[in-house]
This record gives sequence, structure tokens and C-alpha cells, in this order.
Amino acid sequence: MDSRWLSAAHQALEAFGVETTHLELVGISENITFRAVEAGSRQAYVLRLHRPGYHTAAELDSERIWLAALRDSGICVPTPVCAPDGRYFVPVDTGPNETRNAGLNLWVDGEIVGVLLTQPGGTNEALSEISESFGQLGGLMAAMHNQATTWTPPSSFTRHRLDSDGLLGDAPFWGPFWEHPKLTAGERDLLMAARDACRQTLDRYGEPERTFSMIHADLHLANLLVSGGQLSVIDFDDAGFGWHQYDIAVAMFHSRAAPDFEAAATEFLNGYRDVRAISDNDLALVPMFELIRGMAIIGWKAQRPEVEWPDGQFELLLSGVLGGCRRLLAGG
Repeated sequence: MDSRWLSAAHQALEAFGVETTHLELVGISENITFRAVEAGSRQAYVLRLHRPGYHTAAELDSERIWLAALRDSGICVPTPVCAPDGRYFVPVDTGPNETRNAGLNLWVDGEIVGVLLTQPGGTNEALSEISESFGQLGGLMAAMHNQATTWTPPSSFTRHRLDSDGLLGDAPFWGPFWEHPKLTAGERDLLMAARDACRQTLDRYGEPERTFSMIHADLHLANLLVSGGQLSVIDFDDAGFGWHQYDIAVAMFHSRAAPDFEAAATEFLNGYRDVRAISDNDLALVPMFELIRGMAIIGWKAQRPEVEWPDGQFELLLSGVLGGCRRLLAGG
């Protein structure tokens, strides 16, 4: 473990007044994530060292405010912990000329649902559990959309917008995907043409209240925990204002490798519609949003070259996105 992360974690825990008997690094991605167990109470926490430059302190606090509103509506989400001085985020030194905001949440027990897709076997029982999880995810996402569309954030609330500019503008939130260094000139032109076509569609569609609100924006099975049949949503780092169809597309995009995906997708939509109505016309935009999700990941990868992917994974992603661009431009 990099000593600077460990030092920063201890700084943060001291500020939160938590003395630990166990501190474990559990993830290095955009954020640095630890599991900490408090001495005496044995309470477990998740400590996150938020990446610099991604969210301001006000944006992080707005995430906390939405989490509280979601919990009040009966949705299982992380519970933030405040420091003795009332702060929910404390700055810590993480290296030369770098400071990160650290936040502490109660640890959420459970198994990552996405792990179910990587388990060997593929028995009928396992397939049934996966389809059931998709149905539960659909209902859970719909409940979050219900909460968001009927909720009035406080005047101080500030969060990024995954609107036409945020997804496809000159400076999209996850980076200009058309500038990835591995793209050929022809591939770049194809992405730009598809980007323009998607923007035109979104500009015509607008931002109707029925399908535009706060969304999780990264709600796939790797950000879903299950324990005793209870689902919990984690990792709200990307949450912002956006289209519900983008939320749905994220779940679909990251789950296409699931066994019997078509049946699982049907269960997802049935679960969603059991909780919230959505028209076929609105759902017709989901494939385009899946393509936009692929574009966003290309942009994210260009910004994070230090994140290692398995051999061939980026090429597989790019091939799928370029194929989607061709189908979109051909009217298919």
C-alpha cells in the first residue's frame, strides 16, 4: 500500500474521532477507499479519500443531502458520519501539493450483486437469482426516480448536470471521448458524427420533468449490494441531474454479459414499471443512451490512462461503440 494513502487515512480517522483496530485498503480508483473497524464498538466504516478536482466541498455535501432524502423515502443507501466538529468532509494531505476531502460512512454489509455474474456454474437456480436481481434493481431504480422527481432540493444544493452539454458538449463531464489517443482519424470522425446526431435527438426531446431529475448515473450491479434479500445502493460519486433513460442504459450496458440477458432485461423493465410508469416512446431512447454511455467510458479512459484494463478490453469496448455509431447513423 502507498504510504501516503495510509497516512491520509489516519489523518482522516483522527479528525472523525475514530480509533481503529483494523484498517484495510479496499479500492483504488477515482477515490481511495478503506474499511475501518472502530476499537471497542467494533463498528465498521467505509472511508473515502475523494479525488481532487472532481467535486467541490459543496457538491460533496449535496450528495450527502440527497442520500438523506433517499433514506427518508425508504431506500437503503450509505449513512454518512460527521466529525465531532460537525463536518462531514475533512481535508487531508495526500502528497506534494495535493489535498483530498475525506468522508466517512457506516459500512454496508452485503455481497456485490455483480459478483453473481462471475460465479462459475450457470445453473438454472443461478440464472433465476440473476433475473430476480434485475427485477429488484428495476424497482429500486424506479423508486429512486420517484423520489427525485417529487423532491425539492435546498437552495444550496449543487451538482453537475448530465444534460446534452454534460454528456456530449465540447467539454463533457467524463472528457472528450473523440480525443482518445488510440482513435484513428476515421474513428474520430465517426464518433463526432454520432455525437452530433445524439445531441440533435436530445435537443428535440428536451428535459421533461417525468424523465429528468437527480439520477445515480452509475447504477449497475457492481454498485449494488444484497444482504438477506435487501438491496443497498452504493457509490454516488457520479450522481447528478440527468435523464432516467441514462440511468436505465447504464444498468443495461454493464450487464450485457449476464447469462440470459434478454430475460433479465425484461425482468428489469417489469420491476421498474411495477413502481413507476414509463412510456414505450421514452424507453425507445435507451439504446441511444447505451451508446452515449460507451462514449463516456472512452472519455473516462482517456483521462485515466493509469487505470489498467485487461488486455483487449478497451478494443472490445471501442469496437462495440463504433458499431453502435454506424447503426445509429444508418437509422437502425
